[in-house]
Amino acid sequence: MSDEVYSLDNAELRNSARYSSNSTVLNVAKRAFDLLGATLGIILLSPLLLCLAIAIKATSKGPILFKQKRYGLNNIMFTTYKFRSMYLDRCDQTGVQQTVKDDPRITRVGNFLRRSNFDELPQLINVLKGEMSIVGPRPHVPGMLANGVPYEDFDPRYLSRHQVKPGITGLAQVNGFRGETKNAYAASMRLHFDLEYIRTRSMTLDLKIIVNTIIKEFFKGNGY
Repeated sequence: MSDEVYSLDNAELRNSARYSSNSTVLNVAKRAFDLLGATLGIILLSPLLLCLAIAIKATSKGPILFKQKRYGLNNIMFTTYKFRSMYLDRCDQTGVQQTVKDDPRITRVGNFLRRSNFDELPQLINVLKGEMSIVGPRPHVPGMLANGVPYEDFDPRYLSRHQVKPGITGLAQVNGFRGETKNAYAASMRLHFDLEYIRTRSMTLDLKIIVNTIIKEFFKGNGY
């Protein structure tokens, strides 16, 4: 089944592109939750954030944070923040070169950061700034490849995923579709779950995704 391409019919596509009648209430609730969650997260995790920053600076040359332009709400570009996990001279600023398992560009500290997904924690700053949400489709770089071609060419529905703010975690990630999108199945399924999130999003779903993220990503260390 790994080579099977998942596709939505036209009716599902129209549903994924349509906001529900309570979208305004939901957006307000999500923003309040994001502000509270990001503020508490930064305060409670500050000792960890400080230790990670020191470890990055002490073990490899370069800045603590890695900054990169990515798609945000309504296709507007913004600068996303991550803990730097790669050697400075090997970083791909465009992000088109996807990270692979046992990637030689990753530092020793970076390996821990990616396995635990702690490299994503600085994106709490993006949440405070209103550029991201805690839950939503993951922000992609322009020109991101899917099955060897730009995502926009791979599937015309791709830009529909930018109807909502991108998230630190999302429905695709907790369903196992994170990381590389080198084959059609992985690329299709990631987009499927992104559009499914937009179609069915609710605060209850967000809470389920957050709990699953903590269990699957932070505790089990599935990243790379």
